[in-house]
Amino acid sequence: FPPEPNGYLHIGHAKAIYLNFGIAKEYKGKCNLRFDDTNPITEQQDFVDSIINDIEWLGFQTKGNIYYASDYFSKMYDYAIILINKGLAYVDDQSAEQIRETRGTLTVPGTDSPFRDRTVEENINLFTQMKDGKFSNGEKVLRARIDMKSSNLNMRDPVMYRILHASHHHTKDDWCIYPMYDWAHGIEDSIENITNSLCSLEFQDHRPLYDWFLKNIGVYRPQQTEFARLNLSYTIMSKRKLAILVNDGHVNGWDDPRMPTISGLKRRGYSPESIRMFCDEIGIAKRDGISDIALLEHCLRSDLNKRAQRVMAVLDPIKLIIENYPEAETEIIIADNNPENENDGTREIPFSRELWIERSDFMEEPFKKYFRLSIGKEVRLKHAYYVTCTGFAKDKDGKIHTVRCNYDPDSKGGWTNDGRKVRGTIHWVSSKHAIKAEIRLFNHLFISENPEIVEISKSFTDNLNPDSLKIVSECMLEPSLQKARVGEYYQFIRSGYFALDSESKSSGLIFNRTVTLRDTYNKK
Repeated sequence: FPPEPNGYLHIGHAKAIYLNFGIAKEYKGKCNLRFDDTNPITEQQDFVDSIINDIEWLGFQTKGNIYYASDYFSKMYDYAIILINKGLAYVDDQSAEQIRETRGTLTVPGTDSPFRDRTVEENINLFTQMKDGKFSNGEKVLRARIDMKSSNLNMRDPVMYRILHASHHHTKDDWCIYPMYDWAHGIEDSIENITNSLCSLEFQDHRPLYDWFLKNIGVYRPQQTEFARLNLSYTIMSKRKLAILVNDGHVNGWDDPRMPTISGLKRRGYSPESIRMFCDEIGIAKRDGISDIALLEHCLRSDLNKRAQRVMAVLDPIKLIIENYPEAETEIIIADNNPENENDGTREIPFSRELWIERSDFMEEPFKKYFRLSIGKEVRLKHAYYVTCTGFAKDKDGKIHTVRCNYDPDSKGGWTNDGRKVRGTIHWVSSKHAIKAEIRLFNHLFISENPEIVEISKSFTDNLNPDSLKIVSECMLEPSLQKARVGEYYQFIRSGYFALDSESKSSGLIFNRTVTLRDTYNKK
């Protein structure tokens, strides 16, 4: 798995990780993690660290199998000398723009560089001076000498080395010339004795160049195989564009929970199992397409349903006063942590006269099929008692702030012996035991299903969703959540799946909504 450490890995890389490491495991082989660190301008040690952490979080081991392209720079330089001596590489003084202009098009052949016929001795001398730092950035490049009339544009004398006077995160200031990916890729695979090099489809046209380089330097040649990359609706997969979102402040860092990065998904509350399940579902294809983000969310719900602790949290609270319940009394209600898994056990929830309930669970003038609280209507308090609404109070602005009711003491646990049926069940939190928290509700980062498609005069950032994040303060949570930890999974009953955010503190809890409860994928 050969990522360039110029950003954080995203869900598309998760598919490649799952494929590469998974195939190696299936066939009792091994998969190398190799950092293709050939561009010091965009690469950072932070990206290296995040990539290792993400792969291991997904459940794959990298220990003992971590390599760097930069460790092979000396070998690559020696191989470049071999090609020069064979008359198959030359130093070109043209600018990047001139090289682009003379490359030709799919219907027009390229034009030979005026420097293409330099002697071997002159090319060796100039290339040595390039390595020794005698020239400035962009002043010269080393190009392969193949065929400027080839129908494959990648074979029209591709650039092998450019000059970059920049400090490298791994080799520091040892080099000022850096190999291009097409030159480096095959050599790295060959040195590591890779049997199968798996690439995304855009490298299919690069395969003849991959083979040409290895054949002409006379080294072992692995097999390159291409597969379709993952594209996801409402999502950008370009690391360059993701970097724009981060650097221009459209999101709060690479691990913003709205980002499709593995770190962002982890922070939002995704489980590694749900991502691996998604990779299984979409399979491997040889043709590009767009996967529905609803499938990813379906896999997430399926996994979290088995592992998430059920708890009660009120996001938009109003007071519920049980008028016939003793004022000073508090009793303990026993609740299942997860009805899908008996091994998760039970927990204790305090119950008292004054509770918080959701504002939407009371309606002054209910519509026909409204089964929650209204005057004279009886509902079940989750895990507790039946209550019947007797009244309510408003503030000076006409907003309801308190609902009053009576409870049936013989209905503890949520049922009675008289057989009467109660259709509505609402959740609650004891007022005097509640803990306050900030809740972050996320939506798609983009409003367009395919945000890459924009008008010529616009940018992909014009497709950003202004409502991708809603912050809700003063939410009321049951006291057990004071012990919540990052990396644990929770279902806030009737609200969705949530996870504690890494910015959270004991004095100010912050929870991220991972996904809502409603699953639209099966309907589709």
